[in-house]
Amino acid sequence: MEIHKSNAELPPLPAKRYFTIGEVSELCGVKAHVLRYWEQEFTQLNPVKRSGNRRYYQHHEVVLIRHIRELLYEQGFTISGARNRLE
Repeated sequence: MEIHKSNAELPPLPAKRYFTIGEVSELCGVKAHVLRYWEQEFTQLNPVKRSGNRRYYQHHEVVLIRHIRELLYEQGFTISGARNRLE
């Protein structure tokens, strides 16, 4: 079973405009394949795709990912429940 850190234990977000999926994965404690899945489930997540289909997340999306992570991993919401909560 995977142990998840609480959001309080995550590193502070650097003052950057764009983050790669690898950086977001590290900053949010969520694996890259989970982030790609969440893009399909949460329409609010819409990273900029540039050359080679590389994803670049904006600062507000990283904050949102941390919120989604908290809803799912800490508060026990389902994907559907978290989606409804964010609307």
